[in-house]
Amino acid sequence: MAAAQDMMTVMAGEALTGEEAVELAKRHLVQPWPTAGEIGAEARSLIGEGDGIYITDGTGKKLIDGPAGMWCTNVGHRREELARVMYDQSMQLSYNTPWYTMNEASAVLAERIAGHAPGDLSHVFFTTGGSSAVESALRFMQFYNNVRGRPEKKLILSRGGAYHGSTYLSASLNGRPRDRDWMDGADDLVIKLSSPDPFRRPAGMSIVAFTDSLVAEFEETVKRIGADKIGAFVGEPVQASGGVIVPPDGYLPRIRKICRDNDILYVSDEVVTAFGRLGHVFASEDVFGIDPDIITFAKGVTSGYFPLGGMIVSQRLLQELRRSNHPTAMYAHGLTYSSHPVGCAVALKNLDLLEGGILAHARAVAPYFQAQLKSLEELPLVGEVRGLGLMACVDCVADRESKNPLELDRNVGMRIDAHCHELGLLVRPLINMCVMSPPLTITKEQIDDMVGILREGISRTMDDLRKEGVWRG
Repeated sequence: MAAAQDMMTVMAGEALTGEEAVELAKRHLVQPWPTAGEIGAEARSLIGEGDGIYITDGTGKKLIDGPAGMWCTNVGHRREELARVMYDQSMQLSYNTPWYTMNEASAVLAERIAGHAPGDLSHVFFTTGGSSAVESALRFMQFYNNVRGRPEKKLILSRGGAYHGSTYLSASLNGRPRDRDWMDGADDLVIKLSSPDPFRRPAGMSIVAFTDSLVAEFEETVKRIGADKIGAFVGEPVQASGGVIVPPDGYLPRIRKICRDNDILYVSDEVVTAFGRLGHVFASEDVFGIDPDIITFAKGVTSGYFPLGGMIVSQRLLQELRRSNHPTAMYAHGLTYSSHPVGCAVALKNLDLLEGGILAHARAVAPYFQAQLKSLEELPLVGEVRGLGLMACVDCVADRESKNPLELDRNVGMRIDAHCHELGLLVRPLINMCVMSPPLTITKEQIDDMVGILREGISRTMDDLRKEGVWRG
């Protein structure tokens, strides 16, 4: 009866209050990443509106959107151009089955994306998001090796601190704390390597020596397991949800060479770093000097206005498949919403906006963004501020010598977020870290506002921790 009454309320078109929406969520909505003690019975911060770099919560408070949604609202909220494209495309063609038909927007978008891709990456397969993009790349690797008569070449190399998605195969690659504590995965297919995190390298080790050790570990793993068993390496250029881990200089090109020398597909997971987050449509070559075999993308491709993702595949790989002795072998993989016409139309307009000045603006303000956030290292609770482009992480530690990530208070990020919310800033809290990745349209003045609020939020958290006796500072 309660469910029927809720449905009648919604169908009647009556406007809900924030409190009513919260109650409906607690009674009927399962949130992503819930804990067992709250699953199906929790409500999170209600967001009512967005405009530019700002959002408004359920109480009417205006907040800077520090995470840009989830690394994705790159061109900002309330872009009328994108809303109009959604309407126009829906009125022209709202959907077509990708199994035996196609639409014009997807073909044009594939050509536009291929034009920005490095090396010989020339063909695009569209998905619904980042997880399905990585899943598609991994299934393509399996298909590729099966067709080429190498059914044993299927193992996947990933790294500590990695985040690649929530589908079964993509989630199996994840290497962040707590991601796999209670979840199953394809552990027989995945080999984990060390995180390329310079901040937590062994004490006394130089950056150069640390880089050499990472490369040596990779080489040793390939030798020990056998290149004939390893199908792919999957790596984010910057480990985003792992805490914005920027790898040391030269590390990625050296890993790329090992992969090439051993016929291991290099999959660059640019779900976060693509479409402007680092000032370019793709960061693999323009920022890191690598030309992968496959690039996965999502999020910023539509600035979050419509679910869309995809992978760009090397022309060489497709030619090898076409030359094989199995011309009828089928890549039996696809999604109901692959190449969705509305999503592709939105992505085309979004790319117009990025190319029309937003990419240049992001490159121009990124040094200021990084410098202003770096000033937060003056605070005793802050161990390191690191980042690249318009993504950064404030890493809080109990003490700077041991770099202990506040073992006594694993929820320090949530504490900082709560104070910042009160002050007018939404933060992405990750245990002891605060991740910042605002819309690319942010100005220097707005950066000052954001950093000022974050500084005050951290200061208030330090006061709380001292009062509670959790931390002395």
